[in-house]
Amino acid sequence: MNKLPSLIYSPALHAYKFGPDHPFNPLRLELTVDLIEKYGILPAEQKFEPETCELEDILMVHQSNFVHLIEKASQGEASKDLLRPYGLGSDDTPAFPGMFEATKTVLGATLLGAKMIMEGKSDHVFSIGGGLHHGHRNKASGFCILNDAAVAISYLQRKYGLKVAYIDTDAHHGDGVQFIFYDDPTVLTISLHETGRYLFPGTGQVEERGRFEGYGFSVNLPLEAYTEDDSFIELYEQSIEPLLEAFQPDILITQNGCDAHYLDPLTHLAVTTRTFEVIPHIAHRLAHKYCQGRWLALGGGGYDHWRVVPRAWTLLWAEMNDITLPNEIPQEWLQRWQKQSPVSLPLYLRDGENEFPPIPRREIITDKNKVTLQRTMGDAVELIMSRRAC
Repeated sequence: MNKLPSLIYSPALHAYKFGPDHPFNPLRLELTVDLIEKYGILPAEQKFEPETCELEDILMVHQSNFVHLIEKASQGEASKDLLRPYGLGSDDTPAFPGMFEATKTVLGATLLGAKMIMEGKSDHVFSIGGGLHHGHRNKASGFCILNDAAVAISYLQRKYGLKVAYIDTDAHHGDGVQFIFYDDPTVLTISLHETGRYLFPGTGQVEERGRFEGYGFSVNLPLEAYTEDDSFIELYEQSIEPLLEAFQPDILITQNGCDAHYLDPLTHLAVTTRTFEVIPHIAHRLAHKYCQGRWLALGGGGYDHWRVVPRAWTLLWAEMNDITLPNEIPQEWLQRWQKQSPVSLPLYLRDGENEFPPIPRREIITDKNKVTLQRTMGDAVELIMSRRAC
């Protein structure tokens, strides 16, 4: 009998909040879970509350002086001058009361997902509040205080000796996860993102391939600004499976930021919900092909929290459950949220085929992305196969 997918969520995740005007708004979690529930595809037995991550697990990834500083800042006992070298106190990642406990809840949710998979309780888990991929060992960055994916990966390595494939399709480069495991041949990091020429964090070039024993196990596909569905999907389809075939992972972790959407206010990509339906469909198939079905999905970026995030992550959850949802969004959801929304809420789960105007430079952008694919994949597969850990 197949184990049911699990979604990890509770209002406790809303405490990870930088302020009322900050773009990283936890309301998107409530909107998404409510949409999933209104579609009737989240029975109680598939919904789990997060645990709090233990300090021991955090310190396996993050430096102790940095973690203790976060704890002090959480209690209002650290000055801005003390915080600034560690990436805290900026407009992007400001310190806030209770930030340490809030962050430990996010980390605990993703770690719980990894444990549930390995303990045989669920093959597929969605840690909807996770995906804090910019967190570094000793520095906060880009709305990310600590790094939940890295903590889960570290746990899977220590306890089970697993090889982990991490795939990041957020519009922003998954720099934190990449650099934490930059010299580790047991972690394959793959990131498809908008080129750093125009977008934070400015990293994720093709030439970033890892170092020392980890050389070849960091793979980057920086996309041209205004990339649309066909080109994004083409690069994903032509890169991910050959890389996984070469690496032979034991578990798949995906970061599912949906800020590559045409409507997202912080990025310059131009995909629609079609991309956010195709990507998890492929990931789902590959998890079964290479990882015995082990698939831990994380949230991530997404800053149009009214129109984009709920639909993208509902499509992800539906894919995990092998469900094709009707296109009309439930009236109960629209009626509940429209009065609060500053924009008209979409009536349909999927964007229409011609809903957004075509990008004028489509052919040029597509051709440049194909060149990037060729540069990235040139010897990537052979390098992984020759160097992978047995």
